[in-house]
Amino acid sequence: MTGPSLPPNAREIEDAVDEALHGLELDPDETAAILGFANEELPHLQTPETSYYVLGSYRDPYVRRLRTVENELNKRLGAYAFVMGDLQEIGLDRLPEFRIRFHLLASYADYVVGVYEQDAGGEVTELGKISETPYFDKSYVLPRDYCWMTSANFDGKPDVVAAAMTISYNADLTDDEKADKLESLVVEAQETGIDVSKQELSDAVSEREDNDTVSYSWVHLNEFRLFELHDRCQPWVGESELRDAVGIVPKPRTHPEWEDK
Repeated sequence: MTGPSLPPNAREIEDAVDEALHGLELDPDETAAILGFANEELPHLQTPETSYYVLGSYRDPYVRRLRTVENELNKRLGAYAFVMGDLQEIGLDRLPEFRIRFHLLASYADYVVGVYEQDAGGEVTELGKISETPYFDKSYVLPRDYCWMTSANFDGKPDVVAAAMTISYNADLTDDEKADKLESLVVEAQETGIDVSKQELSDAVSEREDNDTVSYSWVHLNEFRLFELHDRCQPWVGESELRDAVGIVPKPRTHPEWEDK
């Protein structure tokens, strides 16, 4: 039986795999399996369509929002949005297959879009990868209930509500500390012209079901802040806002912006 044909960009594929595995030597069968995956999946990312690699949790209820973003992107003319979970597996028992598939797909996708609602799960590992070279320049993040905790960053009541969520579900704070921070949050918001009361924030927090809350570590907040400073972070609270948040991701064009850098 003959192995898979050698793709024309075999050298680029080898470089991506080499980066993923830090130079680990592959067996011939492993190389053949990887080339088979590349021949099957990568051509979809090398068409005139703009491709969007969508990252996020595959667990319920998070997967519903992941699909929301994928569907919103696929509504665009000339767009191809996908998630890794829908693609074939390579079948590598010895090697960390996730790393290989991630690096190959992220290398060839035009844009990478991450949807975040928690600080646990595989999507956390992905966040660390896309915040570094070579993927940072083409990546965008959509974190639920995220707000950098400074009043200058508030752009409306949803941002203040997101900040209240971050405070209320921070396990490192006592109840008294949470109450003090919420008081300060209301004052800061009102000083920036946002009409919101402490009662409104308390109601918003209490309406959120216990199993539908979001809590990020300081490490994750810093990663989101980096994307935010580069105008590639759009927070959201509800699903309707998530649909609007997708608008931050560039629309299809002949060449993605990151290629021009």
